[in-house]
Amino acid sequence: MGGSFRSYLLFLLFPILLILHETVIHNHRHHQSNAVADDDLTPALSTNSRWIVDDRVGGERVKLSCVNWVSHLDTAVAEGLSRQPLDVISKKIVEMGFNCVRLTYPLFLFTDDKLGSMTMRESFMKLGLSGSIAGVQVNNPSLVDLPLVDVFQEVVSNLDENNVMIILDNHLSKPGWCCNDNDGNGFFGDLYFDPEVWIEGLSRVASMFKGYNNVIDSSGRVLLLSYEPDGDDWITGNANEVCGRVIDRITNNALFLLDQGYPLFMSEWGVDQRGTNDNDNRYLNCLLGWAAENDLDWALWALVGSYYYREGVIGMEETYGLLNWNWRELRNSSFLEKISPLQSPFQAPGSNALGHKIIFHPSTGLCMQSHSLSLGPCSNALGLDYTPEKILRVKGTNYCLEASEVHTPVQVGIICGDDSSTKWEAISASKMHLSSKDKNGNNVCLDIDSKNNIVTNDCECLSKDNSCDPSSQWFKVIDSTSFNIAPSPISISQHPILDGSITSI
Repeated sequence: MGGSFRSYLLFLLFPILLILHETVIHNHRHHQSNAVADDDLTPALSTNSRWIVDDRVGGERVKLSCVNWVSHLDTAVAEGLSRQPLDVISKKIVEMGFNCVRLTYPLFLFTDDKLGSMTMRESFMKLGLSGSIAGVQVNNPSLVDLPLVDVFQEVVSNLDENNVMIILDNHLSKPGWCCNDNDGNGFFGDLYFDPEVWIEGLSRVASMFKGYNNVIDSSGRVLLLSYEPDGDDWITGNANEVCGRVIDRITNNALFLLDQGYPLFMSEWGVDQRGTNDNDNRYLNCLLGWAAENDLDWALWALVGSYYYREGVIGMEETYGLLNWNWRELRNSSFLEKISPLQSPFQAPGSNALGHKIIFHPSTGLCMQSHSLSLGPCSNALGLDYTPEKILRVKGTNYCLEASEVHTPVQVGIICGDDSSTKWEAISASKMHLSSKDKNGNNVCLDIDSKNNIVTNDCECLSKDNSCDPSSQWFKVIDSTSFNIAPSPISISQHPILDGSITSI
């Protein structure tokens, strides 16, 4: 999938997971479930309402935190094998915190025997990729003369050996870059989309990979929920207003399914990872707030740092890629740090889960801390209750967050609800400004200072102004059922969050 990811998101429903359960899933060994015997052939994954769970560990949630590995372009070979050894790439995926790969493929790889039996060397030679052949001979010499189908199997096998879950994604029919309105791959009856051939290909893929431990799904064809393109709206319009419009469209087109108990998979999303595109950066902050709030399963676009051959260009760089051009280093380590909280579940099914709220800051990927009123890892987030009176009360206590004065740190108060300084409301079209009134009756919003301390400042960028970046003031109060909530404070002296922060009584 190419182009800007600002104008659309891709979603896949996961009932297909259950349809293919018996034919594809045989022994999913989730990386957190090492206690389960390897010879247990009982299918592991099922759904509990909107959640994907592992039945062998008491219905524990399995959050799919995936990355797209492209294997559907003209060569019909997984990208990067001329840059790094296959096993190095697989281990790098795990090292970056992903538990899953959405591995794309062209349908004709499995339905056109001439294509499937072509060797990697022959495929590259056809496109004049002598440099890529030399790279594969150095990094993956055992693959260069294998048929393309076998190369694909080797990639799946290596991911499987590294305990990475795999979603086999039939991205299109004819190998090439996806997508546009007239590429012949889009819908039944198009030039390259014969429904009978499609079914035949899916059946072959299901049969071929049904014995692989970590192949958890085989998606039929990418489902595009197309939105009106927003182009450069994120910099020509007010970021709050654009964010609100985008979230409304997503909610109306897809999010209602969660309320009906269906799992929802955000199969492609991404941004220019060079970090210099203000349009993408504002979009990302909006998306991360929404994705954290709804705790979706997802697949990032993309792993690849560069392509063998894309749209007539040899060695094209992928600026949306996690890895750099030579696949050796991260393109932008701060991006991975920023999205890392979304790699773990915020919520889980089950009555034993301890429900509370946490405050997430999308621009940094950090949360309000349990030991101080500052930002830090979400694994140590402060547990809160958000009451009907709009009070953010520290979980298990009578203490609450309180606005003091503009340009000063937020405080912990003990008199909660008697005045407006302890009432917080999500305002602006994005619903990500948390607003209260200070002791002088002025409207203030949560913000951060240069050291990531949480302060109250004048509310900024609420509407109209397109030159203003609201990201420092964007926060999300999200649901969490983590068991790692900090102990409830019993007295001022026994809990550091109250030490020096409690307002005078």
